[in-house]
Amino acid sequence: MNAVSDPPTPVDRPAIAGEMDDARARLHALLTGADTADLHRASNGTRWTNEQLLFHMVFGYLVVRTLLPLVRLMGRLPSPVGRGWAALLGAATGPFHIVNYWGSVGAARVFNRDRMGPLADRTIAALQHSLAREPEAALHRGMPFPSGWDPYFGYLTLAEVYRYPTRHFEHHRAQLTLPDRSDR
Repeated sequence: MNAVSDPPTPVDRPAIAGEMDDARARLHALLTGADTADLHRASNGTRWTNEQLLFHMVFGYLVVRTLLPLVRLMGRLPSPVGRGWAALLGAATGPFHIVNYWGSVGAARVFNRDRMGPLADRTIAALQHSLAREPEAALHRGMPFPSGWDPYFGYLTLAEVYRYPTRHFEHHRAQLTLPDRSDR
């Protein structure tokens, strides 16, 4: 006799979109509250300056926009395909960390305090629009990610991928050495 499983709980899309809005507001507060010396000061626990780390935090949202088609595809393929892909990416963990570091160093020179906020606004709005249009079933499919790349990686559903950049943002926000006026 086959047991029929209950349908998955619907994804709380407004909560995910709200988390993104909260992070966007915190980013703008951090950028507004920081002066040039604050932005050039070293962050806590990373090799980045505060400005470079802020860009890296925004970059998490950019990465998710790029990952969405991959997750949608891998979520439909047999599990061994996703595990193989994650293993292949995991083999490149060393180079990934180098590119991740230097990419944020260089990109923060272009997407500095003046351009970072508008970039985050556009990217988060696009993610929220995409989230609102996702079929519910797609949000419950996922794929494995190389755990050596990020502490929040592992097997992620598409819904968890949409939540990931805000978790990443909050993780790194604790490493900033900026005056944080975002909770006032």
